[in-house]
Amino acid sequence: MNKSICSLLLISFLTITFLVGETHGTKQSRALDKLQKSKFNANSKIDKSHFKTQKNNIVVDEVVHSQDGMKEKDMIVKLPGQPNVKFSQYGGYVTVDKLVGRAFYYYFVEAHHSKETLPLLLWLNGGPGCSSLAYGAMEELGPFRVNSDGKTLHKNNYSWNYAANVLFLESPAGVGFSYSNKTFDYDTNGDRRTARDNYVFLLNWLERFPEYKNRDFYIAGESYAGHYVPQLAHNILYYNKKANRTIVNLKGIMIGNAVINDETDNQGMYDYLASHAIISDQTAHNINTFCNFSSTSNQSTECNEAASEVYRNTLFLDVYNIYAPICTNHNLTTLSKKISVALDPCSDDYVQAYLNRDDVQEALHANVTKLKYDWEPCSSIISKWGDSPSTIIPLLHEFLNNGLRVWVFSGDIDGRVPVTSTKYSIKKMKLPIETTWYPWFLNGQVGGYAEVYKGGLTFATVREAGHQVPSYQPARALSLIKHFLNGTPLPNTQTLFD
Repeated sequence: MNKSICSLLLISFLTITFLVGETHGTKQSRALDKLQKSKFNANSKIDKSHFKTQKNNIVVDEVVHSQDGMKEKDMIVKLPGQPNVKFSQYGGYVTVDKLVGRAFYYYFVEAHHSKETLPLLLWLNGGPGCSSLAYGAMEELGPFRVNSDGKTLHKNNYSWNYAANVLFLESPAGVGFSYSNKTFDYDTNGDRRTARDNYVFLLNWLERFPEYKNRDFYIAGESYAGHYVPQLAHNILYYNKKANRTIVNLKGIMIGNAVINDETDNQGMYDYLASHAIISDQTAHNINTFCNFSSTSNQSTECNEAASEVYRNTLFLDVYNIYAPICTNHNLTTLSKKISVALDPCSDDYVQAYLNRDDVQEALHANVTKLKYDWEPCSSIISKWGDSPSTIIPLLHEFLNNGLRVWVFSGDIDGRVPVTSTKYSIKKMKLPIETTWYPWFLNGQVGGYAEVYKGGLTFATVREAGHQVPSYQPARALSLIKHFLNGTPLPNTQTLFD
């Protein structure tokens, strides 16, 4: 692609975020970049105002429906190509809007042990438009990984259901197997409706699985789930207070490599690329001199030229892990490749092939309406996004003021929503430090670094992890979630066995 074409594409400074990693980055990266392109265009119609629960949006008793017999129908006997396991797994649909026929698909795995006492953890991926079944369950923290033959699975020895009962949700409608009977729903998605529907889903899922109604409940997620997770948590607090009772027993949230605050997210991305020798000092200087990170107006010629240079420098990188190899052969293999703890860069292809198999969908109780399109890791049918607040920092303050546990983590080799962005965003919160920056350890090695702030917020980096932290550093990610759920600090002493 030549310079003149690039310049036409770069209508504004942040349009470059649509292009960074477009060729070789993950589908998640392209989904986030697509939103950023739309959001920061001078003519954008996306509502960027602060998130608030819409008054009278939900009458709890009217949106919760009978779930009798549904849990039993949702039990998954065994997935095709699955190794034997001792925990139970479920999959199925929960209707979130009966009027239009909007239903969300979920996949749930109970804990390996102590399922009766361990907490319930909901995991959300971002995009917007990307599947928690694809990434969270099948490539990151779920119990299985898909082999390179696209037909069989192997165990993930660092699955988070060693620490909790884990629920994965595909949302909003149009993501993965989740659907609506009214196709206009796919053009009217946004943060507010996603948060509403996620809350209605949760209420009905708890009705289907009543043994978890009073269980300690946590929400975690990554990337654009930096919006989804806090917004769902806000709705939970709002309706708990409105009802003057605990409808959902929310205890805390955890977000990783998360979209938090637009201005600092983007400033931090370019600073990270400069500090890691991916863009030149001159390009970094020009960006900081000529580009306005807080403006959605058209940028200067000098800014666009610098952005074009960033595009050229990142074209052949996966910016979600700047040191990872890219996928060069998208074909499945007849025999499965040797299993490795490290994420195979072609995993998206294996997962997509596996989840489009008829026998897999039947076992998962998925695609029951026979959708007219293939299952995809990130949706191609969601064409518009109506609202996306410029910051979720006010929500984080709300949670701290209400005594919720808040952890923010960051894989330190992600170049798309990097550690610098997260540090800048947390700095804007102006929280007093309780425990100063320190290395945390796992099995005698530095797992990352942490800092604890007064009020209940912990920030932790994960060393040598990209955007999808559990994919690249599964052992460290499992240690992280265990400490988060237990409410214990990450260990600051070096021991051989943690």
